[in-house]
Amino acid sequence: MTVPRALWTGAISFGLVNVPVKLTTAVSKKDVRFHQLHAADGARIEQRRVCTADGEELAWGDLVKGYEISPGRHVIVAPEELEALDPDATRTIDVLDFVNEADVDPVYYQHPYYLVPDKPTSDKAYALLREAMVRTGKVAIARFVMRSKEYLAVIRPRDGALLLSTMLFGDEVVAVDEIDGLPDVEIDDREMSMAEQLIEQLTTEFDASRYEDRYRQRVLDLLEAKAEGKDVVVAPAAEESSAVVDLVAALEASLEEAEKRRSA
Repeated sequence: MTVPRALWTGAISFGLVNVPVKLTTAVSKKDVRFHQLHAADGARIEQRRVCTADGEELAWGDLVKGYEISPGRHVIVAPEELEALDPDATRTIDVLDFVNEADVDPVYYQHPYYLVPDKPTSDKAYALLREAMVRTGKVAIARFVMRSKEYLAVIRPRDGALLLSTMLFGDEVVAVDEIDGLPDVEIDDREMSMAEQLIEQLTTEFDASRYEDRYRQRVLDLLEAKAEGKDVVVAPAAEESSAVVDLVAALEASLEEAEKRRSA
């Protein structure tokens, strides 16, 4: 079994209790990455830093950071000025509050990490915090610093482990009342009943292994075929139907199809 490399080590601090932990990644992205090549000879291309005023190619030492405050007007900030604002590089994950997990909207979640005990002597404190959170149904809202950046995070128990997810701050999430075009229409009882039946017919237990990245697999199949020198025929994109759909008829047909799937 491969043990993920620790990205950060420190301790969870709640009250006067410290739980030494290390942070490891909880995801392994499977993106297909491409390089940009020169079409004529297949060689990799380089990205160059060029001044838009005089066309001069610049070295890293010629660059400064600037924040645009109005079109074409920037405030220049020196590295040492930003460094002076960096949060203290503490080694603690400070629990601010415990809250009901259902009260935390998943829209705030960003990147997940596992927290694991950093040393055998912290096993009991780790297990105590994990089980107490399971029994109370609470999750922890915390702050910590990693790589000179302060993060807001939620810690919650998951399958015998503690999972930390970095979070967006409140002012980074667009409020629903700022969105235009949301419907406000009457739904009749028959349509609602059929929609509820359809949801019940399609309801199952969640199993992440049932869902695959079909686009990524198609890309990998394409790359394999091209690497083997096979001719690849690109199928034309299917045209979307613009016909007006009868909602009740669509619900009835969907219920019939769902019933066939369940029977099969």
